Amino acid sequence: MKFYSTGEVAKKLTISVRALRYYDQIGLMTPSEKDEYGKRLYNDEDLLTLQKITILKMLNLSLNDIGKILSKITIEQLLHAHKKSLQQKMEDLNNSIKSTNTILNIINMEGDLNWEQLIPLILEAQKKNDKDMKWNEYFDQQEQVTLKKKLPKMEIDNPQIRHWINIIKRIELCIERGDTPDSIEAQIIAEDTLELSNELFDGNEELEVKFFEIRKSPEKSRDLNLYPVKEDVLHFVDEAIQFYLDKRNHA
Repeated sequence: MKFYSTGEVAKKLTISVRALRYYDQIGLMTPSEKDEYGKRLYNDEDLLTLQKITILKMLNLSLNDIGKILSKITIEQLLHAHKKSLQQKMEDLNNSIKSTNTILNIINMEGDLNWEQLIPLILEAQKKNDKDMKWNEYFDQQEQVTLKKKLPKMEIDNPQIRHWINIIKRIELCIERGDTPDSIEAQIIAEDTLELSNELFDGNEELEVKFFEIRKSPEKSRDLNLYPVKEDVLHFVDEAIQFYLDKRNHA
């Protein structure tokens, strides 16, 4: 049987010599052999036990708790626990990526971070159950499925959200220039908005009207945790669309 010195084990498993000595002192992991001079010698089974300790530490268990279960837990059980821990970390990382995408999209749309606009999103995100109840108040189950599947999400970086951001930025430029809702640029924006909306709602005009009526209400938008678009932007595009539809209907 092959044995390894403390230094060799430390190098192989990336564990400090000090940690190996401490594990021995507290009785967590005592090496199988010690020579006549007290030098610790580890065999392959010892190395496997040390690896189990390392994984259990990664699960945020204390050394005391590890000592209680070390001899009872199998490698398969340990790997399943480790896999579950990694999956949770992946979920946390994905949520962090979504949050980062949200902030990037806000900066892209606003030019800077507006913490007053972020506060409602953060508060509502902490009240997921309440938010789900609000969705039930405004939309039936089929409508919710459609909206939650199709609505652009600030935490996702895709062409659809960028199209909507560009429309909002174009509207803001119109407002800054003093353009009216019946101006040429505003009418182009209205046409683009209607095309995107038709794609978004799959031609369901009833749901489209229902959603945008809610969208125009700051209170209801907060209820549904929708990104807070400025009221003057919503008012401008609403009037521009009305002009566009009136003109098209009388053409």
